[in-house]
Amino acid sequence: MKKNLKERVNQLMADIPAVFIAMKDGDTPFSAKLLAGLTVGYALSPIDLIPDFIPVLGYLDDVVIVPALIALTIKKIPAEVWERSRQAAGEQWPNGKPKKWYYAIPVVLLWLLILWLVVKAIWFK
Repeated sequence: MKKNLKERVNQLMADIPAVFIAMKDGDTPFSAKLLAGLTVGYALSPIDLIPDFIPVLGYLDDVVIVPALIALTIKKIPAEVWERSRQAAGEQWPNGKPKKWYYAIPVVLLWLLILWLVVKAIWFK
């Protein structure tokens, strides 16, 4: 049972590229696109809801929150869109990593904006 759960979590984590592709698909409903954006952004974000240095709870997001968000997102995406997205993800990201590095630009820009706002709030009161 434990191995089965671990396999399911690993499969859900491998589905992140397909969720990203489904988010860009025109046949995906708006609510699924919104949830997919949140899921991909949180999964790729270097900042966790619960920091990893907190014993036990620190890994809660990696084991529970991210897979739950991915599973919920997959349920919201129509089946035909999901199949197309998984196939496209396998073709575009054969190793589970994007060939195009610029997919990371929006996430990096968001965190740079947050960092700038924090620095501004601290030093420029």
